[in-house]
Amino acid sequence: MVKFPGTNCDEDVFHAARSVGLEPEVVWYKYFRPSSWDAIIIPGGFSYGDWLRAGAIAARTSAADSLYEARDSGAPIMGICNGFQILVEAGLLPGALLPNVGGRFVCRWVKLYVERPRGPWLKVLGDGDRLDMPVAHGEGRYYIDNESYYATVVKSPVLRYADGWNPNGSIYNIAGVATEDGAILGLMPHPERAYTDLLAPRGFTPGGKILFKSLADSLRKGW
Repeated sequence: MVKFPGTNCDEDVFHAARSVGLEPEVVWYKYFRPSSWDAIIIPGGFSYGDWLRAGAIAARTSAADSLYEARDSGAPIMGICNGFQILVEAGLLPGALLPNVGGRFVCRWVKLYVERPRGPWLKVLGDGDRLDMPVAHGEGRYYIDNESYYATVVKSPVLRYADGWNPNGSIYNIAGVATEDGAILGLMPHPERAYTDLLAPRGFTPGGKILFKSLADSLRKGW
């Protein structure tokens, strides 16, 4: 896991990853070398205090530049919340993440479903599977123009907010997007806060652990 100044979800991701038998390690961004790792997660938080735009400064560090090397080598990459913002700002995923409709920080559980699941993070899921996870962000409104959407996103794995559960006004109810092969995934909901029943409020079934299980299975068997 890559930790930037202001990252604050790294320990949560650490425990979620370890719960499925992975051997995670938190790496300070200045010491990050992609060749040392089988998979990379960029946890949530407020890198560099969200100055300019959420994720904008972190996306212009040498650590973010080296994510292209990781992508080209085939290493799975996942960005959660601020990590998703960093991947978008770095150009590794399409679109943009804008301030929430209404301009308010949103912290709540939501219901999602997955489309076209494939790749190391989603391969054990089925098309249309439902997942419950919490969100906590002020700039999570996904936006992409129609031309880019139909050129990229409609061919790729996508996480969408279920009807009535869009907390931020994201276009097409998008909660997360991936590259076409699913190797790089970004999502605003926090799977590390939904990996055990102890973390879920009444009426929700935590669905975050499945992403970490999918990675563990992919690293053992290939994807």
